[in-house]
Amino acid sequence: MTHQSQPTPEFQLPGGGVDAGEQPLHALHREVREETGWRIARPRRLGVFRRFTFMPEYDIWAEKICTIYVAHPVRQDGPPTEPGHAACWMNARDAALALGNPGDRHFVSKLLGLV
Repeated sequence: MTHQSQPTPEFQLPGGGVDAGEQPLHALHREVREETGWRIARPRRLGVFRRFTFMPEYDIWAEKICTIYVAHPVRQDGPPTEPGHAACWMNARDAALALGNPGDRHFVSKLLGLV
């Protein structure tokens, strides 16, 4: 997980946008590295949800399509390069309670067989 300190402190699954011309799995690896400093392997797709959220950097409300993966950590390359992010480790049950958005909580709970 990652903890984002701004604009509102929140635990999140690493994520973000897919850049123009970028493949979704490449974006997954890039976003995890940027927000946690870690490299991952063997990502497996768990599902997709959509959410509406305010994006203060653009001063707009946006619909986001979120694809959730589970993966294995490989190694830490260094600290996160995304400002305001920190890698956080906790067991999955605690993560299911701590995550800041309902979609993330749902898929972690589903992974645990709690849904």
